[in-house]
Amino acid sequence: MAGEAGMGAQAQQAPFGVSPASGPTPNRGYEAAAQQKLGGVVQQLTLVLPLVGATSDLGQAVMKAINSLAKFVPPGAVTPAGERNNIEEMMTRHAQNTQLSNEMRQARQSPAGQQPRVAAMPQQAGAA
Repeated sequence: MAGEAGMGAQAQQAPFGVSPASGPTPNRGYEAAAQQKLGGVVQQLTLVLPLVGATSDLGQAVMKAINSLAKFVPPGAVTPAGERNNIEEMMTRHAQNTQLSNEMRQARQSPAGQQPRVAAMPQQAGAA
């Protein structure tokens, strides 16, 4: 009987390398970053609300979104430094997308069969 209990426990063991003591845990840093970004979204929605009016269908939908999202943003989740970081991140992403868009536009406009020009890499001082 004791041998059978040992065999049953052995069949239910976790795969090699997986320990039940260290299961997956949420990344608190990502969660805090997400709350900051969500707080920024809620702030943007509050800026949209006066433009559409709270009594319009769109305004009511915006209010509903604000109310449902705001409960996930604790007080103090949006800091001036966090806002600045989000703005800088958006500006960087916009610049990268603009550059990629310009490169794609140039590639479409170049005659068929020709490779788009690639800017020469600047030579470093002292390089042979």
